[in-house]
Amino acid sequence: MAEQEDQRQRRPVPAAPPVKEALPAGKPRPPNPPDPFNPDPATLRDQWRYAIRQYSRWYSQAWGTAILAGVSFFALGWFIKGSNPLPSLQPHPPDEADQGNNPRT
Repeated sequence: MAEQEDQRQRRPVPAAPPVKEALPAGKPRPPNPPDPFNPDPATLRDQWRYAIRQYSRWYSQAWGTAILAGVSFFALGWFIKGSNPLPSLQPHPPDEADQGNNPRT
């Protein structure tokens, strides 16, 4: 394992080809031109692991933010209303139709 890391560190990185400054007026220059060569597998593996780590961090931060926002708005609603802000969690009062006008009883 240490030999692979030593070989990777010793391997010279080829320089990118020079970018032409004078391009035809009709052809737009890409903001991020493609690499002139494919990186070696070790570099791709390292980039992939870094991308997975970053995505996992962002994903968990997004869920944490969403949960925190939900709890905060629920608490704010409770504070403003003075009781449970979700009507689905409160017992339902009997309707006027259920007070003797129901033909099934």
